[in-house]
Amino acid sequence: MSSTSNTTTIGTIGAPSRRNTELALLVFAVIIPVFAYINVGLAKEDTVPAGVLGYALGLGLLAGVAHLVVRKWAPYADPLMLPVSTLLNGLGLVFIWRLDQEPQITTPQLGGAMAPGQLMWSTLGVALFLGVLIFLKDHRVLQRYTYISMVAALVLLILPVFFPARFGARIWITIPGVGSLQPGEFAKIIIAIFFAGYLMVKRDALALASRRFMGLYLPRGRDLGPILVIWALSLMILVFETDLGTSLLFFGLFVIMLYVATERTSWIVFGLLLSGAGAVAVATFESHVQTRVHNWLNPLELLNGGVTETAQAMYSFGSGGILGSGLGQGYSRLIGGIAPKSDYILATVGEELGLAGVMAILLLYGLLIERGIRTALAARDPFGKLLAVGLSGAFALQVFVVAGGVTGLIPLTGMTMPFLAQGGSSVIANWALVAILLRISDTARRPAPAPAPSTDAEMTQVVRP
Repeated sequence: MSSTSNTTTIGTIGAPSRRNTELALLVFAVIIPVFAYINVGLAKEDTVPAGVLGYALGLGLLAGVAHLVVRKWAPYADPLMLPVSTLLNGLGLVFIWRLDQEPQITTPQLGGAMAPGQLMWSTLGVALFLGVLIFLKDHRVLQRYTYISMVAALVLLILPVFFPARFGARIWITIPGVGSLQPGEFAKIIIAIFFAGYLMVKRDALALASRRFMGLYLPRGRDLGPILVIWALSLMILVFETDLGTSLLFFGLFVIMLYVATERTSWIVFGLLLSGAGAVAVATFESHVQTRVHNWLNPLELLNGGVTETAQAMYSFGSGGILGSGLGQGYSRLIGGIAPKSDYILATVGEELGLAGVMAILLLYGLLIERGIRTALAARDPFGKLLAVGLSGAFALQVFVVAGGVTGLIPLTGMTMPFLAQGGSSVIANWALVAILLRISDTARRPAPAPAPSTDAEMTQVVRP
């Protein structure tokens, strides 16, 4: 009997690849949305929808190709991320198609049917997912572009200022022949790369504390510089673009990664104080933010002879009860504009699937976030740990601000529910985010190479009498 000592996180034997587990879960991730699609058709037309075969083959093909690429180029990656993402994306397509069946919210003025376009964006998102896994051999390569990523993120965040505002906010850019995109969805990934590279180098200096006050370690004055700069940038985004969601995401992501890098609770306290002060200051003179806060505080107030969208979403959740009215049998068309397919799509889930359905969706998001944090814990390099935490934190923050806004916990931010809501930029960016997490996971779970045999040991012979 012989034993081999190993100081790495993963031993020479390592964990199994779990690709067959992923394949089995993907089968369920495709079957569930297909049955949901059939259920909607039976509820609306009392017949199986004609496009169910094409939908099943399309979603199955996307999932199958993604699985084959993961099996080939990331064989030790986490087995749950791809199935969960596929299930959320598939259910999102079903809900958008279900809302397309309502004539009141599928008029040409409101953009018409959006499910075909969302399917196209989902295909592009999976294509980017495949590209990241194939061409990004090692996530540590991204560390070389720390400051370039900072410049790229700032450019993406500033671009919407030069385009007309839509629905009171400047968060879109218009590309002829392509349509509207939200650069902030891609900026969150690039910002996470910058923060991971910067904090990996500066974390020791930021962790130093000069004094202790009321049980908290107060950072030195010169160490407050980075968080003050990020705070100012988030305020500028909120002022010039009236984009509450991106500002919360941008600043919250930095505070989360700063806390993980330094393990200082004082940074969380400073972050909360600065974010609260900034939000109050901007809300005092920015009318768009004031309107959203007012609708949040007074959801049942009559506006122009009707009720606010927040109140309509509350009615949807209330009428859904525990188990919901059933797919295709709700009244989400009463929520005005295109909001049922974007900002308030979670209200449709609550009305037609009830509290049980909303909790199932949130548990899927929670599972995806947990696997991202688990990847950060298993990563062997500091950059990979911080990047995985940053990407998972950005995803968690986005889910929180969207779900919190729809349910009335916080003011509505205007962001889209990842994978679920209508939005091309969101679905493409989130598929890229999952691909990077899978690449980090593959590196973390990959068995360490077996030590090379020692030629000196082979040549040594023990002679016994």
